[in-house]
Amino acid sequence: MMTDDQRIADLQRVGRLRFGLFPSFFYSKRPNGELHGVGVEIARLLAARIGVALELREYPSPPGVVQALAAGEIDVATLGLDPARATQVDFTPPYMKADFSFVLPQGSSVQKIADVDRTDTRIAIVRGHAMDTALTLHNAERVYTDVPDAAFELLRTGKADVLAGIRPGLINYATKLPGSRVLAESYGANILALAVAKGQSARLAFISEFVVEARASGLVQKTIDNAGLRGIDVVTS
Repeated sequence: MMTDDQRIADLQRVGRLRFGLFPSFFYSKRPNGELHGVGVEIARLLAARIGVALELREYPSPPGVVQALAAGEIDVATLGLDPARATQVDFTPPYMKADFSFVLPQGSSVQKIADVDRTDTRIAIVRGHAMDTALTLHNAERVYTDVPDAAFELLRTGKADVLAGIRPGLINYATKLPGSRVLAESYGANILALAVAKGQSARLAFISEFVVEARASGLVQKTIDNAGLRGIDVVTS
């Protein structure tokens, strides 16, 4: 239902909400090409609140989404809170979070995060993602890819010794590699929020109110449950 609010009147005049996505645990693509998942459902709820059509746009990585927001190619996106990104975009309050950890192949002796930080350890990791900036290990070698699936392929083919990532995604990858396990310990958390370009304070205020209400009403938890995700929590404050 359309709401009469001047803060998002520009979006209502255009009649659409352009929402940016990048490969992560919060959305996936069905065989028919349809996009679904937590991120997509949140986008649909926001578009419905504004009263406009939803246009989903995919980008290969978080930096691509940040650039698209700054360039005005999209109106809003889900992004991990990152101080470096705050120079180009503004964030709403966060709405969900998940730990960063590692997938370990069968036979790995790693029992804790510190065990990974060795010069003979290769970490498969996505370039430009919060999983990289949160990782403070200094001795292990980082082997970069542009998307999570490519990083998993490095682990699967033995070109990396561990796979870094977000726990819900790692749990999924572990099911595809017999004998592998997800490390219980974490090295940080990916805290997700909605983001808009700098200079859009009115739009940001409206979307921030939407996020706070969606958290409190149980809508965010419902999208997580509907997606069947494990290892992810609603941010409550």
